[in-house]
Amino acid sequence: MVPVKSLNVTVCAGPDSGKSYRAKADQMSIGSAKDNDLVLTDETVSRYHLELHHLGDAIRVQDLGSTNGTTVANVHLERATIQGGTVLTLGRSEIRIDGGETVRLEIHEDDTFEGVRGRSPSMRKLMATIQRVAQSDASILLLGETGVGKEVISQAIHDSSKRADRPLEIVDCGALSPTLIASELFGHERGAFTGADRQHIGAFERANGGTIFLDEIGELPASLQTALLGALERGSFRRVGGSHNIDVDVRVIAATNRDLRVEVNSGNFRQDLYYRIAVVLCRIPPLRERVEDIPILVEHFLREAGFNGDVGEIIPRKAMEGLRAHRWPGNVRELRNFVDAALAMGEAPPLDRGMSDPIDGDVSGAGGSSGESHASTGHSMVNVPLETLHLNFKDARAEVIREFEAAYLKELLKHYQQNVSKAAHTSEIHRSYLNLMLKRHKLR
Repeated sequence: MVPVKSLNVTVCAGPDSGKSYRAKADQMSIGSAKDNDLVLTDETVSRYHLELHHLGDAIRVQDLGSTNGTTVANVHLERATIQGGTVLTLGRSEIRIDGGETVRLEIHEDDTFEGVRGRSPSMRKLMATIQRVAQSDASILLLGETGVGKEVISQAIHDSSKRADRPLEIVDCGALSPTLIASELFGHERGAFTGADRQHIGAFERANGGTIFLDEIGELPASLQTALLGALERGSFRRVGGSHNIDVDVRVIAATNRDLRVEVNSGNFRQDLYYRIAVVLCRIPPLRERVEDIPILVEHFLREAGFNGDVGEIIPRKAMEGLRAHRWPGNVRELRNFVDAALAMGEAPPLDRGMSDPIDGDVSGAGGSSGESHASTGHSMVNVPLETLHLNFKDARAEVIREFEAAYLKELLKHYQQNVSKAAHTSEIHRSYLNLMLKRHKLR
């Protein structure tokens, strides 16, 4: 258990004057929708108006794109840090925010859980939550910035659930056109549209009995939101161009890098669909808010890459201190790319090189030309291009890595019949990073 400061909110003016709420945790949401912690009947208050988070020494206020805004002393705010006793205005209502009593929240007993890693209290609270909800069939919505590890967490939930021996199907809703999303989700019959020369089984059907992970669900167009809601409500659907219903039993995990409550307020996302997929809401903290997790993540990425030496050989103490001070706009994915670059170069690269993007050409750029000569290194199975022998060790190693990367990706795509999602899942390379590598090696 970990102690945190809770929150007390009292309505001082408006239709709900006198109403109060004592939070049982360090976060709470306020709005007119029924699934808020504090529900207000004021018609000038948005469905999801604002969220509060007790930071220990102050309280963070986040307006959720409300129609009439949130003000304090006639100053509009979108995101601010306030002290207890502050009065906020929401539409025609006024609420007083106070710190509550100290409560104890459950945290995971270890710093790893089914591939998820973290020593920080925020990550161990998250691991305790996903371990608990994995045993149910409740739909889960993962909220977090790009690169925080939403796919890793979805895999952990599936692997620790009673559906672990059934399929986990992944659909990236942001990477497909609307017509292709419908086909990928629900499948299609032969002749359903131009180019549909054979029947296709969709992800829902493939995941029957298991789990479906809908990444970037906020990108779904309105028509597909309606179709998805219908499939979830009925537990059945029709293939595109089909005439009969197909019954399925799937557990839904959805993810997005933007707050869907803001999209509900703006009318871009259906509120009833939000209710359906956000039965359990899990917020994944960005890496900059849990820098104590960086050392364990660095060591994990090095070991995963096959490095068994001392971490300090690649990331010395001074460099590790620099990692803690970095803002990490690309989050864990950026850190992983940094570690890959450090391992390839034999030393930590500068942090200002934009490691959220793929590693630059000096580490793993375009592959070498065909038909080049190689020098055999004794009885080793590794072939070293002759032209690298005049280079220093770091540059020569980078050249070999480039050649391996191109060959590996070519065979990976061939094995999975050009299916990038399956290739990414098996190789444990994030799909967006895999696509960029494929483009760099002219394989896409």
